Amino acid sequence: MEEVKTYIESGILELYVLGEVTQEERAQVEAMALKHPAIKAELDEIEKSLESYAFENAVEPSESQRDKILNSLLTNFSDDRNFPSHKVETTDNVIPFERISNGNFYKYAFAACFALLVVSIAALVSVYNHLEQSNTLLASLQTQNQHFSNRVNLMDHELGVFRDPSFKLLKLQGTKKSPASVLTVAWSPAKKKVMIDMANANMPANDQDHQYQLWALVAGKPVDLGVFDADTASKDMKEMKSIASADAFAVTLEPRGGSPAPHLDEMMVIGKF
Repeated sequence: MEEVKTYIESGILELYVLGEVTQEERAQVEAMALKHPAIKAELDEIEKSLESYAFENAVEPSESQRDKILNSLLTNFSDDRNFPSHKVETTDNVIPFERISNGNFYKYAFAACFALLVVSIAALVSVYNHLEQSNTLLASLQTQNQHFSNRVNLMDHELGVFRDPSFKLLKLQGTKKSPASVLTVAWSPAKKKVMIDMANANMPANDQDHQYQLWALVAGKPVDLGVFDADTASKDMKEMKSIASADAFAVTLEPRGGSPAPHLDEMMVIGKF
């Protein structure tokens, strides 16, 4: 279902797994997971991925860090003179038994405590590193979510152009200079807006010293509507300069930045209403 796919791609499931959602959002995610097995499966997959990532990137404390802690805690631990001596009082009728030195007992006790402390420090370091990784991952997810949101808004804007009845679509055809070239112009006289469809444009790549320039022919005179590059990486609608009336549109190849008047021998595409 499109609703399920959109919900999964929104990034809310990753934030839910990381615990970065409100109580209301948490309840919504859990309700959607119960309703849609695909969302529940995606949640399980995200949890497994995060757990695997955490284990693979676990960082143990460095040797120098561990030695520094050990040296600071073991100062005078091995010196029996720091511990009080204990004597066993006996009477004539009692055969005294030799007792184990309390100093050794304390040393073993401190050694055990120290071992526990080292393990705890290692665990804290690991937890801290995991927290840093989680924060980094969260920041990355938030960036991706913002990018996705911006992309959706842009797509909605582009679809609005094609849905708006005030826009006229004109397909500019190639000239003898470039027969295979094609460019679609969307023009709204009422809104004075001009857009060019870069996703379906077929224009030769221009070099760094030249740009394409869009012209509107008004009563036989060319009017500059701005410049653009034939960038194959761009798949968006590009807004050009505004104009309220035009008899035709054309594109010429001009020096970078545009020309005050078109070079007709460099005309690439043209279209008339």
